[in-house]
Amino acid sequence: MNYLDSALIKRVDAKLERLNKAQPLRSTVVNKLKEQFQIEMTYNSNAIEGNSLTKKETYLVISQGITIKGKPLKDHLEAKDHYEALEYVYEIVQPQKNITLSEHLIRILHQLVVKKSDPEIAGMYRTGSVIITGSGHVPPDPSEIPGLMNNLIKEFNKLKNKLHPIELAALLHHKIVNIHPFFDGNGRTARLVMNVLLMRKGYPLSIILKNDRFRYYRLLGQADRGNLGPFMRFIAQSVERPLVIYLNSIRLKEGKTEKLYSLLELSKHVPYSSKYLNLLAISGQLEAHKQDRNWVSSLEAVKRYMHNRKRKRNVGDIEV
Repeated sequence: MNYLDSALIKRVDAKLERLNKAQPLRSTVVNKLKEQFQIEMTYNSNAIEGNSLTKKETYLVISQGITIKGKPLKDHLEAKDHYEALEYVYEIVQPQKNITLSEHLIRILHQLVVKKSDPEIAGMYRTGSVIITGSGHVPPDPSEIPGLMNNLIKEFNKLKNKLHPIELAALLHHKIVNIHPFFDGNGRTARLVMNVLLMRKGYPLSIILKNDRFRYYRLLGQADRGNLGPFMRFIAQSVERPLVIYLNSIRLKEGKTEKLYSLLELSKHVPYSSKYLNLLAISGQLEAHKQDRNWVSSLEAVKRYMHNRKRKRNVGDIEV
């Protein structure tokens, strides 16, 4: 059972292998990137759910305890809750911690995510029906949740040695959101659970960007209808992005960094239009990642794509 294109998996795992070979990284680099990713993850994960704090405001609330004038108290509490939940994730993914996925762990993560902002529901399965605004998906009746969550863990244990870690993490992410076991905080919890699995396998913290919110929801909707492949590819690209950032920080120290361009600028130097480059980026065929709203890539990445495309044609493969 494979949901992801093998070329994309190989590319992402090749980056992970390069990162592992570069270990141990300088503690200053590791600590700086960890702080950057934690703030970025907290901002984006909360913003996807409607939190109004900007990235800078999120940083000020967490790092300096500043109250942002005109912003709801709940938004401040959500930022603090999420950051503390991430601290817990970093703690339990350490090699010496023998943490396994369980309903208990999922409920702990949910409890941390809403501990101050919505304490009455923290860690508790919902007892009433909910409607997901803008979605055609109707979450199951609350009476079904305990059984569905129990089956989810059983399914995870059956598949954990059969699926690639990225596929498994994406599948679990979708299942939690689909079951919608809590009144609120399901998306934030699902994204944390996904990262527990990935980080246990050595991947850096993976972040779904606020600017990809509508694509994220659309692909979750497709997954609800049984088409899991596009959502898993989206997650794989979210996993690839922090690997690129880590590797670029290493290359920068070595003087080997690849210069990144917007796809519009890149199109001026390669035989492809910016629209075609965008399609390649979205489909995962081109090594690219988001910076704010825009895809960025490098000349070297386009050359690797062209080389791989030529090789496929030489062996008679047909590229779709």
